[in-house]
Amino acid sequence: MKIISYLFLVLIQFFCISTFSCSYPISVQKYEKQPKNNDFKATIYRDIMGVPHIFGQTDADAVFGLAYAHSEDDFKTIQDLLLGARAKLGSVYGIKYTPVDYYVGLIGVWNQVNNRYEKEIPKEIKIICEAYASGINQYANDNPNEVHKELFPLNGKDIIAGWMYQIPYLYGIEKTLSKLFKKEKPDFALGFHIDKNTDIDPLNIDLIGSNVIAVSPDKSDDRHTRLLINTHQPWSGPTAWYEAHIHSDEGLNMTGGLFPGSPMVNHGHNENIGWSFTSNSPDLIDVYELQINPLNENQYLFDGSWKDLSIEEIKLKIKIFGPIKWTVKRKIYRSIHGPVLKQEHGTYAIRYSGINEMRTLEQFYRMNKSQNIEEFKKAMNMQALPMYNTGYADKNGNIFYVYNAMIPKRDSSYNWSELLPGNTSTTLWHEYIDFKDLPQVTNPKGGFFQNCNANPFLATGFPDDIKSRGITNSAGIETHQTNRSLRAIRLYGGDEKISKNEFYNYKFDNEYEKQSVMAYAINTYIEDVKTDDLELLAAIDLLKNWNLRTDFDNRAAALAILTFPLTFDIANYKNDTKKITKRLKDSILKLKSNYGRFDVPLGEVQRLVRGDIDLPLDGGPGNMRAIYSTWENGKMVAKVGDCFVQIVEWDPEGNVKSESIHQYGSNTSDSSSPFFNNQSKIFSEKKMKPVYFNLDDIKNNLHSKYEVSSNRK
Repeated sequence: MKIISYLFLVLIQFFCISTFSCSYPISVQKYEKQPKNNDFKATIYRDIMGVPHIFGQTDADAVFGLAYAHSEDDFKTIQDLLLGARAKLGSVYGIKYTPVDYYVGLIGVWNQVNNRYEKEIPKEIKIICEAYASGINQYANDNPNEVHKELFPLNGKDIIAGWMYQIPYLYGIEKTLSKLFKKEKPDFALGFHIDKNTDIDPLNIDLIGSNVIAVSPDKSDDRHTRLLINTHQPWSGPTAWYEAHIHSDEGLNMTGGLFPGSPMVNHGHNENIGWSFTSNSPDLIDVYELQINPLNENQYLFDGSWKDLSIEEIKLKIKIFGPIKWTVKRKIYRSIHGPVLKQEHGTYAIRYSGINEMRTLEQFYRMNKSQNIEEFKKAMNMQALPMYNTGYADKNGNIFYVYNAMIPKRDSSYNWSELLPGNTSTTLWHEYIDFKDLPQVTNPKGGFFQNCNANPFLATGFPDDIKSRGITNSAGIETHQTNRSLRAIRLYGGDEKISKNEFYNYKFDNEYEKQSVMAYAINTYIEDVKTDDLELLAAIDLLKNWNLRTDFDNRAAALAILTFPLTFDIANYKNDTKKITKRLKDSILKLKSNYGRFDVPLGEVQRLVRGDIDLPLDGGPGNMRAIYSTWENGKMVAKVGDCFVQIVEWDPEGNVKSESIHQYGSNTSDSSSPFFNNQSKIFSEKKMKPVYFNLDDIKNNLHSKYEVSSNRK
């Protein structure tokens, strides 16, 4: 039977079609309540910029306080993510979100959590989960008008479930499923396109791009070790960064960025070490076409014999309008490979890296608690984080880069980018490439590494620096260079001794290399286009003579950014002269209609709009100063790109210091908050603020202090 479609659900709503029963009735949305949360308490210090610094006696106390503070600033996003984990989005928001609920059932989140949580999650991680859930519960108790009551109370299982359902989104499971939803047989060689009618990611849980760069004392003119933490994410939603500092008497002391729903800092630094991520895109998802028994539609051929599909039933509750809801029953199928979709054009099984993985939070906890490179590598060696390039630096001057990924050990005789035969065990993998065999380098001889969503073997600019074993073409590792990688190698790699100011200024570089996708797109178009239109010829001449910079006063940048849709990999850019001409004409019209000319300084057009402020921005897609905008109300309004940025440094004596900036501020939901957009002007000016890390500095720069506990009524 086909996966849930919007059309079918609409028919159910309006014509009351009855649902079918199942001979194996198991609800994957079953929620088993846990014992009452333990008592936790924390002190929250808000510094003058609104950043929360949470102090607790235990790690769990600090995590409890983090949950409360983050809920103060972005409760809706946290609540929505956990509604997703509990497969209740459709019951709250309606039919658009029901595919998420189906997906949670399809991958078996609650089967795994209910069956394995008690035995497999270590005690200290359970209490972290319970503490985080308790912090959200306490905020909900204090603010009942903001609460969807069917979600509460939360417990530790919900936090693990949140990680389990979100992580596959980060490496594209929704794109694979969308391909399978289509009416025609999927051809994965043609790439991916998300159909709005089969979108299983309406929350937009996504990774965009990032820069991570480190230099060792040998590369710095002042013998400092420096690390750049710089991701390019959506500026709102479930993958928008939140800055926080958590400290406990048990040794937890991390400051940095985290996503909503995370009990741990996802990247940042403690006294001794720091790390950051960039998204990577190895092949982590495989799709198998199953050979179904013509006499039994619930059996598939595997190694010469028919095997039964496991069958479960889920109940999807859908809000129609007001309090009226409709419950739909659907069957869930699984094979030895993983979740199974029955479609008219075939029956398909999906297997993905980290399938049923429950230790991701534990790995983040071990990373947060690490104090040196050996402990950090040991935490990474858990391989519970399926992807992310990872860059590391520490107070001893060590720098380390690894192309982190859970890369399956696959039979090289198959083309793993296409549909795979599901009738043989030769395509069924169970193990991953060992962590030590992933592409990586520790203390490169040049004293520098970078990764900007590009070829890991060029992280230092020298392929001989990067060691790896057992990596084949089936891994799907990137071979391209982004403009940011090219610029980072030129700027950081080409500078023999980098000063503090140079390290800072290179991060905000806003130039395209001549080998970049932008330069290629413009040159290719100019060579191909033929026109007698004088205005079009003038615009083409402006682009032809552009210096490939995106400064505030640059008069060609806005036209170029509006006209050319870029890709990370130049091989994926398709020049369509007719379409580009149409886009160019449209860009000219937009600019002339609103500014009277098409050679408008970029800063006049590209804006940071937040509440009552409207500020100029330089930078553009693919720049080190990465800004991605959409056209709204006659402006290029920034929505994605440079967001939480942190620069960390250790002096020769091992003392740590850092600066950071956020595109908005700590509070993402309340426009009346003083922290709703208080960092935006600094961000627009490409400046940063100090990170207050020790308690004396925090108290000397204090906005407010308050205590929270879980035993308040």
